[in-house]
Amino acid sequence: MTIAPHADTKAAPVPTQSTYQNRVADYWNAEENPVNLELGKIDDLYHHHYGVGGVDWTVLDEPDPDLRRERITTELHRLEHAQAELLAGHLGPLSAADRVFDAGCGRGGGSVVAHLRYGCHADGVTISAKQAAFANEQARKRDIGSRVRYHHRNMLDTGFATGAYAASWNNESTMYVELELLFAEHSRLLRRGGRYVVITGCYNDTYGRASREVSQINAHYICDIHPRSEYFRAMARHRLVPVHVEDLTADTIPYWELRRQADHLVTGIEDTFLTAYKNGSFQYLLIAADRV
Repeated sequence: MTIAPHADTKAAPVPTQSTYQNRVADYWNAEENPVNLELGKIDDLYHHHYGVGGVDWTVLDEPDPDLRRERITTELHRLEHAQAELLAGHLGPLSAADRVFDAGCGRGGGSVVAHLRYGCHADGVTISAKQAAFANEQARKRDIGSRVRYHHRNMLDTGFATGAYAASWNNESTMYVELELLFAEHSRLLRRGGRYVVITGCYNDTYGRASREVSQINAHYICDIHPRSEYFRAMARHRLVPVHVEDLTADTIPYWELRRQADHLVTGIEDTFLTAYKNGSFQYLLIAADRV
């Protein structure tokens, strides 16, 4: 059996580079939301993003309270997994010899999805030491730890080898960083012809400025949601050329409509998301781009 070498070429940089990044790391080191943990317990795939697709609304008709909660949890997890598969489907074609980079990997679900789909090597990076340790333990339990690894590093300065990756992505993590710095690092890491994919919430430039709801989401997650236009400007400056753009807003609204009725999982931000999506100030976007 041949094991591909690590992509590391230098000592790992200090993960946090500012007071703000320290606060973000503290937030995710302390985070224990049931909406993230309970869903992951179903199949040990822990996603840190939202869902897409049609909802099986019959889960709300279940008369038994405990079974109703279980069915809602399972349905939300199915929708989140569908989102992860949607993103992974835009990374290819990839082979088992390829390496992919998961920027802002959370508890690691996306890297596992990519590995199971393509057989590829995956490196996930998170600013949270707790998340990295958790994700590595999950990979060990799956017996894929030699091919899927998680690193406590900064996705703006990973220390990985230039051109080492066939594909890379961010799944709802771009709002924690400056896009110019982020896309510069992705452009450096990707080989020529490599694929970058992002799924993210962004505010709609045609609305004007960021709405009250977008500001409330920022405050809830201590993040800074970017305007849609900035993604394309920053990509162009860093040799990332979009090949596919998809507005997923309508596809994610059913997920939020179901989640707001999950009393055991709500975080209090559900109605804000729904209002922002429905008033047109906030969008859920997928962008796939080639490194040229």
